[in-house]
Amino acid sequence: MSMEQSHLTHAPAAYACMLVRRPAAEAFRAFADPAVTTRFWYSGSSGPMTAGAELRWEWETYGASADVRVLEVREGSLIRFEWGNYEQPTAVELAFTPRGAEAAFVEATETGFRGSGDDTVRWVNDTVGGFTTALCAMKALLEHGIELNAVPDHHPA
Repeated sequence: MSMEQSHLTHAPAAYACMLVRRPAAEAFRAFADPAVTTRFWYSGSSGPMTAGAELRWEWETYGASADVRVLEVREGSLIRFEWGNYEQPTAVELAFTPRGAEAAFVEATETGFRGSGDDTVRWVNDTVGGFTTALCAMKALLEHGIELNAVPDHHPA
């Protein structure tokens, strides 16, 4: 197939996942409570992930921030939020599925990407990489107490 014939036939979703050997409630708290999340993902948040919350997240290393609107929270199992430009936000679902009493399968899915095919593919690729990095950093923190600094080191200056 030539590049001229390449086109998206449906809206893509970005997906990343990780088995974390900690209870699902603990993995959930890692994303819901900024006191934990700031140790592996963003550097600051205006509050916890609670249904209806409108938050601001900061990534100091990059001089970046994101507006976040929390749509749904099911304690210990699910967080759904929108972020980015509120005129064209993307939607994220974080699911925490128990794997026995001492492990959780954590899944991050983002949808709602818009733009040209090239821009969308680039955005999805960056998103998968970002969530994979955050999940690996969370795993290191929860399982071993190690702060990897993987997110700030992902794109060093």
